[in-house]
Amino acid sequence: MKITKLLFAVVAALFAVPLWAQRVQVEQKIDSISILIGQQAHLSLQVTAPQGARLQWPKLHVPGQLFPGVEVLSVEKKSPTVVDGMSVEQRVYTLTSFREQLYALPPLVVRVNGKPYQGAALALKVLTVPVDTLHPNKFFPPADVQDNPFSWNDWRGIFWLSLLFLVLGIGAVYVFICLKRNKPIIARVRIVKRIPAHRKALHAIDEIKANQLVRSEDQKTYYTQLTDAVRQYIQERFGFNAMEMTSSEIIAKLQQADDKKGLEELRELFRTADLVKFAKHSALINENDLNLLHAAKFIDETKTDVQETVEKVVEQLSEDEEKTRKNRFTLKALLYVLSIVLMALLAYIAYQWIELIG
Repeated sequence: MKITKLLFAVVAALFAVPLWAQRVQVEQKIDSISILIGQQAHLSLQVTAPQGARLQWPKLHVPGQLFPGVEVLSVEKKSPTVVDGMSVEQRVYTLTSFREQLYALPPLVVRVNGKPYQGAALALKVLTVPVDTLHPNKFFPPADVQDNPFSWNDWRGIFWLSLLFLVLGIGAVYVFICLKRNKPIIARVRIVKRIPAHRKALHAIDEIKANQLVRSEDQKTYYTQLTDAVRQYIQERFGFNAMEMTSSEIIAKLQQADDKKGLEELRELFRTADLVKFAKHSALINENDLNLLHAAKFIDETKTDVQETVEKVVEQLSEDEEKTRKNRFTLKALLYVLSIVLMALLAYIAYQWIELIG
């Protein structure tokens, strides 16, 4: 009984080895069986083996000779695939030859798990280029490099674009010169110190004192300066044109403003001033002093608490300056546009030039 089982196991093992071997396939084929001298053919070597099997491909020198007369230029390794549970791997060898002959391509050997497998033997016929040796006079040396004839159609676009570039360039230079000649118009800013009306009036009275006009024989000048200082103060303080009004009109205007402080003294000052200026009246020195005090008192009683301020005043441009400023802005914008157009045009001309001569 034991002998029977042993014989059965041996027979099963003998049949199992061929079954394993049959699962490995090596397929060798070529895409062209004939080529001209120097042309290329592609030899494909495909191995189908169980997944995980160790493959040893033929060791060839690349580039090098497959055998005398046939050279291997390169080897391309294809990505492995799986078909029906079997791994399929492929190598593609690029072959060439420079000698006319019919070559027998031997089967290439691939080892799978150490066991050799080989593909099929193939043939490759290398043909030479047919040459008419009976008429050697028909063989000509390589032609020299020839210049292409000039064609206006090829260069017409570049010519007109270059001419346009030149005209626009001259225009840009002219605009630039105009900008240089026309200096920029800058609005001037003045710093103005706003002095309160009462301080200006009191300062004017102090100057009258300093000039000793109170005791001067020229009473007309004295009263003119004194009343002008008071009138200017009233104009700035109360907001009506006291410089162009008569004395009685000023008094009436102040009464309408419900400001009756010092009006009697002010009326007396204006009355005396009118007599001196128009009736050649000669006032006494103490009368002059009194009127000066009345003017200072009126100003002090009616002044407001306005503080001295400093303001920036932007001067208005004249009509010609405003026109020049607008023209300069237009020229500057035109120069920017011309610059952009010129740069784009120059780049396009250079590109077309390179295309023609390249």
